[in-house]
Amino acid sequence: MKGGEEIWDRGLQSERTRLAWVRMAVALSTGGLGAAGVSFRHGLPALAIAGFAVSALCGGVLLIRTRVRFRRVQAALHAGRPLDDGLDAVFAWLGTLSVVAGALTFVFTVR
Repeated sequence: MKGGEEIWDRGLQSERTRLAWVRMAVALSTGGLGAAGVSFRHGLPALAIAGFAVSALCGGVLLIRTRVRFRRVQAALHAGRPLDDGLDAVFAWLGTLSVVAGALTFVFTVR
């Protein structure tokens, strides 16, 4: 390593992570809304529609929170403090699990 070079890039690492959170939020939102619409049009149980709607809601919340999270992560990285995903991770897991629940309901009730 040459003098003055750092292994860790202080700016791009958290920006790549932010983009990953945005992609996941958009996928949960659009996928959940689309699947809920398909389920509703085919007369599938409310459980499938609710599962997909919850995933869309979680995606929307994550999308709104990405800016706040990015600033919090940047501050922690520059200060050398540990990172904490907090509620963002909870919304990501809840959204993902609701997609799985909606998909399973969809698969087992297709006529």
